[in-house]
Amino acid sequence: MPAPDPTFAHEFVPATAPGDGLTLLLLHGTGGDEHDLVSLGKELLPGAALLSPRGRVLENGMPRFFRRFAEGVFDVEDLKFRTHELNDFVRAAIEQYGVRKNKIVAVGYSNGANIAAGLLLLHPHLLSGAVLFRAMVPFTPDVGPDLRRIPVFLGPGRRDPIVPRPDTERLPQMLESFGAEVEVHWHAGGHELGQDDLIAARTWLARKFVPA
Repeated sequence: MPAPDPTFAHEFVPATAPGDGLTLLLLHGTGGDEHDLVSLGKELLPGAALLSPRGRVLENGMPRFFRRFAEGVFDVEDLKFRTHELNDFVRAAIEQYGVRKNKIVAVGYSNGANIAAGLLLLHPHLLSGAVLFRAMVPFTPDVGPDLRRIPVFLGPGRRDPIVPRPDTERLPQMLESFGAEVEVHWHAGGHELGQDDLIAARTWLARKFVPA
């Protein structure tokens, strides 16, 4: 494979309120773009800086962050390559926008949540936390990352037709085995986001990252 290209179409929204210098890395689902989760980010952590890239892979014209062979069957080699590529982009954005290192929390939905989980596994020092809505286990790493002191919020759906229940239950177990502090909020519905997801994630973010 070629070397990762750190260039992504993206939107950056500077922080609008004083705080602890947190930036939300917003990662959309299949068919989304760099604008999709901006309003969500503003709702989850008002005043935080927002960095929202568009996935560079197209599936039937729909942007994604990595390829898959079928629904729920990932092209793991491409996923790993694209994860390294996304890491390079975020590190370039840190320099370009003056984003504080170690103050980046990923917020991903579906495909975006899966590549955010990939960042935790391959580049554990990039993120200070993650909110993963409807995520799956992206892959099993060859070497377990050190995720101690990294809080992770997982938002699975009880009736999600896309994410298998065993996979949903295996992800927190994997992350906890690497030391992550995991909190799980079960949405009563399916793959779509509900208002309860947003309330639970907003409360969690405020508790974990907003100074008292």
